[in-house]
Amino acid sequence: MAYEPAHPTTPAPLLYGEAVLYPPAVPEPRMLPAEIAPGVQYVTLPDGTRTLAYTAQPEAPVVRPVPTWAKTTALLAPTVGGGIAAASAGLAYAAPGLIAMAEALWAAIALVAAGAVVTIARPRRSAARPTTHITQHVTATGLFGRARGTINHR
Repeated sequence: MAYEPAHPTTPAPLLYGEAVLYPPAVPEPRMLPAEIAPGVQYVTLPDGTRTLAYTAQPEAPVVRPVPTWAKTTALLAPTVGGGIAAASAGLAYAAPGLIAMAEALWAAIALVAAGAVVTIARPRRSAARPTTHITQHVTATGLFGRARGTINHR
């Protein structure tokens, strides 16, 4: 007759060289923190045992409403930032043109300054010196006619 254990939970005797298999340890069932109801906490008792117990809840602070000016500022901040971003992009595109316009403006200023220097440096004519007036009268008849004219010096 084969060996039958007296109790079904008693293991059969091992022979020499067989591997000893231990059953896995079964962990104690524990509650997840999300499963614990509000107002319940883990408490350590004087004998060292940890257990769940109801605790006194601190009073919640009074919540003040957000002021209207803060809401308005918070809503306007992205708009102002977007406007600044658009303006900076526009300036980035306009920068070469602005530089060219600035150079043209400096060139115009230099031209006006040179004209002023020439006007100041040029000697003035005296009233005693006579001026020469030349008048010409030229006439021609026909498409290929010979032109005739007179020159008068005064």
